[in-house]
Formats: sequence, structure tokens, C-alpha cells
Amino acid sequence: MVERYKDQNIDVVAGFEVRGLIFGAPLALALGVAFVPLRKPGKLPGETVSESYDTEYSTDKIEMHTGAIDAGQRVVLVDDLIATGGTLRAGINLMGKVGAEVVEAACIIELPALKGREKLGVTKLFVLIEKE
Repeated sequence: MVERYKDQNIDVVAGFEVRGLIFGAPLALALGVAFVPLRKPGKLPGETVSESYDTEYSTDKIEMHTGAIDAGQRVVLVDDLIATGGTLRAGINLMGKVGAEVVEAACIIELPALKGREKLGVTKLFVLIEKE
């Protein structure tokens, strides 16, 4: 993934709890950019901004620290898996709330049968593995 993003003027890599944190932090380090964790409610100290989303079975929420990403910054969202697309859509919406630009969403695995890609709108999706 480093090669893919090294010349795209990325400012921030934002990784979703839990495995997106594991994949996103080393990517940010290799790119020499900031890393911002996107966590479940109540896991971050201090003031946060959040976005709710629907899962297959319930409603959930992601949060990040207020001021962690500034308006105009270019962001790559990282998660391990895209299934129904709800989590990534929430991340895109959260970046929109703070005025950031989502350059692309990147996942290790996509489950195409669940059509999660369709929820991303115009945001590009990069995946390493498609699993039927």
C-alpha cells in the first residue's frame, strides 16, 4: 500500500478499530504522515466528533478526537474488511463533517457479494483480496 499512496500527497491515514489500526498505523509511519484512530464510543479521552451507522444487526458509532483532522487534509481510510460498507461510509461521512478529503478507502479483503462498495458513492476503494 505504501507504493500506492507515496506520491498522492496524503496528509493523514485514518484506521478503524481494531484491525484498521493495525494496518493503518504502519502505513502512516511509512508515508511519514499522521495516523488517526477511528474508535468505538467511549474509547478515546477528551472531546470527540462521531458518526453513527447501521450494521447488519444494529446501529453503531465511530469517533475520533476533535481537531485530529483539519479541513482540507487528504485522508486514506484503512480497514481490514469491507462487507456491507457501513463502517467505511461512516468514516467518509465523518471526514466530511470536518471538511477533509477522502482520497481513497483501502481494505485488505472485500466480500463483493455483500455490495458494500455501492455504499461508498464516489469514493474509490482499493482492496488486496476479493473473497466470494
